[in-house]
Amino acid sequence: MNTREAGPGFRLRLATAAAAAVIALTACGSTGPATGSTAAPPPTANLKPLTSIGAGEGQLNLIAWEGYLDPSWVKPFQTQTGCQVHSTYAGTSDQMVALMKNGGGGQYDMVSSSGDADLRIIYAGDARPVNISLIPSWNQFFTAFKSPPFNTVKGVHYGVSLQWGPNVLMYSKTAFPTAPTSWSVVYDSKYKGVVTIPDNPIQIADAALYLSVHDPSLKITDPYELTQTQFTAAVNMLTQERPLVKKYWDLASQEISEFANGDATVGAGWPYQVSALKATNFPIGSVIPKEGATGWADTWMLAAKAPHPNCAYLWLRYISTPKVQAEQAVNYGETPDNMLACSYMNQIQAGACDQYHANAPAAYFNTIKLWKTPVATCDNGTPDCVPYSQWQQAWTTKVIQ
Repeated sequence: MNTREAGPGFRLRLATAAAAAVIALTACGSTGPATGSTAAPPPTANLKPLTSIGAGEGQLNLIAWEGYLDPSWVKPFQTQTGCQVHSTYAGTSDQMVALMKNGGGGQYDMVSSSGDADLRIIYAGDARPVNISLIPSWNQFFTAFKSPPFNTVKGVHYGVSLQWGPNVLMYSKTAFPTAPTSWSVVYDSKYKGVVTIPDNPIQIADAALYLSVHDPSLKITDPYELTQTQFTAAVNMLTQERPLVKKYWDLASQEISEFANGDATVGAGWPYQVSALKATNFPIGSVIPKEGATGWADTWMLAAKAPHPNCAYLWLRYISTPKVQAEQAVNYGETPDNMLACSYMNQIQAGACDQYHANAPAAYFNTIKLWKTPVATCDNGTPDCVPYSQWQQAWTTKVIQ
């Protein structure tokens, strides 16, 4: 299912076939985090961003994930700026893409979209360039999130990065006195019936990441850019895994219940589930295995027809500051992009910085492959990669049928 549970900490972002339809003919290459995507310019690339922030218009209309506009940080913003925030909550990435259609329709100013939706919004011409020099705290971001390929194209920013999180290997310490070191446990018949996996076609990338290490002959270099041979190998692995899976979960609360009830002892999840189980004194553990892991990242993107651009920029400046990023990170259960947020996190909740890896070295981040929409044109410019429409079809007809 393509759903998102209401309330802090619950997410399941799923791209859909529309992703391929929007950008199937567009390259999704990356020359690294410093420059963003090398893809062709989006339709709004020549729209001029603001050169200065003027007086706020008094209103700001935001599309967001439930929990991203908590009063604890929204109310101070409204008091400081006079911009009254009006929120529209979306439950899926598809809903966000739909609400941003026609540049937000002259109604919406920004959206807190995820990496599986950003390029769809950008290449539909529904987001406009952002003048990053007007966001001082951007300079405090970890390098990887300053100009990532999921929101920056040819050096042009279409939003400002916000928060991120890894997809970790969760395990019961009762069942695993010694922490597992490899994703191999979720493919091992020894654990038949006690594995949990997200119900999400992007899981094909997780299998591809595993195969990139364990089957070098496939020559997988990017788990989101797969040739037909590589794609088939990943799907086959997931098909073989199916009998081992107790539940393909849609909601984080479902996975929490599976572990708490003893129905699952190992699986893929998020730091939020780990924290929720620890809060109940459940003996849960989590690791980034030796193969690495996939992960998600969110961006505040500016609508092409934003009716309140000054308030939008004031929000970007505010939400990027370390204190506010820390508040959201601890409240929601994710990792801030501002490297100075760590001390504020620990003030809010002792140990939060370590818990959400906000102080992790670059080596930790380098083990995470952040979500991006699979498209037909590979990074090398060849049309040999499998587009997302086929990922979705394979997931529903071969993996979880």
